[in-house]
Amino acid sequence: MAVRPAAPTQAFDYIVIGAGSAGCVLANRLSEDPDVRVLLLEAGPRDWHPFIHMPAGLAKLVNRKGVNWDYDTAPEPQLGNRRLWWPRGKVLGGSSSINAMCYIRGVPADYDDWATLGATGWHWDAVLPWFRRSEGNARGGDALHGGDGPLSVSDLRHVNPLSRAFIEAAGQAGIPHNDDFNGHDQLGVGLYQVTQRDGARCSAAVAYLEPAKARPNLSIVTGAQVNRITFEGGRASGVVYAARGGAFHQPAAREVLLCGGAINSPQLLMLSGVGPAAELRRHGIKVVHDAPGVGGNLQDHLDVCTLWHSTQRVSYDRMSDLKVAFDYFLRGHRGPGSSNIAEAGGFVRSPLAPDERADIQFHFVPAMLDDHGRHRLPGDGYTLHACFLRPRSRGRIALASGRVGDKPRIEANYLSDEDGFDLRMMVECAKVSRDILAQRAFDPYRGAPIFPARDDLSDAELADFIRAKAESVYHPVGSCRMGSDDEAVVDPQLRVRGVEGLRVVDASVMPNLIGGNTNAPTIMIAERAADLIRGHTASTQGA
Repeated sequence: MAVRPAAPTQAFDYIVIGAGSAGCVLANRLSEDPDVRVLLLEAGPRDWHPFIHMPAGLAKLVNRKGVNWDYDTAPEPQLGNRRLWWPRGKVLGGSSSINAMCYIRGVPADYDDWATLGATGWHWDAVLPWFRRSEGNARGGDALHGGDGPLSVSDLRHVNPLSRAFIEAAGQAGIPHNDDFNGHDQLGVGLYQVTQRDGARCSAAVAYLEPAKARPNLSIVTGAQVNRITFEGGRASGVVYAARGGAFHQPAAREVLLCGGAINSPQLLMLSGVGPAAELRRHGIKVVHDAPGVGGNLQDHLDVCTLWHSTQRVSYDRMSDLKVAFDYFLRGHRGPGSSNIAEAGGFVRSPLAPDERADIQFHFVPAMLDDHGRHRLPGDGYTLHACFLRPRSRGRIALASGRVGDKPRIEANYLSDEDGFDLRMMVECAKVSRDILAQRAFDPYRGAPIFPARDDLSDAELADFIRAKAESVYHPVGSCRMGSDDEAVVDPQLRVRGVEGLRVVDASVMPNLIGGNTNAPTIMIAERAADLIRGHTASTQGA
């Protein structure tokens, strides 16, 4: 396909690649200046599907490949050589359009760790203003929360009785109640606050693109697959992308901003000639800059699920889809359709924790979720997800070929740390889950165990269960690490080291996983990046 330049009337200062959580933020904030022209390119479609906007519709998006990159890892050596499914959003809003909407920021020490690792200026006190700037919490603003930001955060409108039983059971197991995981203390269990507005999903596209899309200086192109970033004299000069049956070269007057996420961003850097030189040459790619760190430092939260049958038909397993949709759309976004499914959860500190932070997170689901919900089980039941928050194992994103249409090779390398600590922690996750579900609050509902099939497994048997059944909880980060050392892919200004005019702005720049879900931190990163690009500081934008 011949590459042709874009129309000469279309001159853009910034090209944003990827309309996920970070890309939507940048498109909005940069286009606030009417003298700046911004082009936002998204490989997926518009976020038109009603299942995206009805929160409980996320269960129906599982197998909808049109809005999902539908990735799988390479065979995982420590997990029985299984290929784990990694869904990522391929739609306006990215993964914020298909996730479970849990609003979690982590704790101050997570960001102080970033700064210690070389991400200068990303300590907690420095990033808090951008969290507050983005957040529009229905409870109002305070020293830790924003009350009028574009990203709506609210309490759930509908809560299943099984979710309340989980909170009661956790209390019986000695875990305190917590009604704000983003407050002064993260520890405890409770109901998640969610990124919803008036009972509907508030994705990054809803929060940031909707109020900006009518601006004449912002152009949004969906169905646009970026093939490579172009360079002139060591500076990013534009992008080549395919859309509507054509291929185009679009120059960027100021910067190219890569917001593809932890998988696509390192892949596109490598396809464009920025990455480990030997890897690029192996695939016939001209080396623009030898950057050995691209694709490395990959991290994710591994998750173990404990499933039980319910003796009462109160779960979401056999609810009528028609009735749920009818109630939701005709009753003002209420009823089970407004549920994020993972309604309750929390954070605990295990005996193995090296510091005062929680090291286990729970997501309780009043339904049976096997294989991400892709395998439907008969009857009714409930699921407790548990993940170890600070894994020591590291993986990488590598190229499968030099063709943009071929999916990259994802080597998560779960449970590969040298001393086996990650596996011991996953066993601890399973044991604490079992303890909570054994409490008397579940007596009215408890049927037979499903996974594991016995509730008396030894630690060794639990380890075997984890190797056979553990899955991703969808938090990949770190593959374009931010830092101040030569191995870092981007500097603390998020500029790609070794070239000019190019930044990476997404979860891939996180040096380490934070203690929780990664969407809110990704939006914070983009908010701060917008001000770094514009030369603003927190004090100038009222944070």
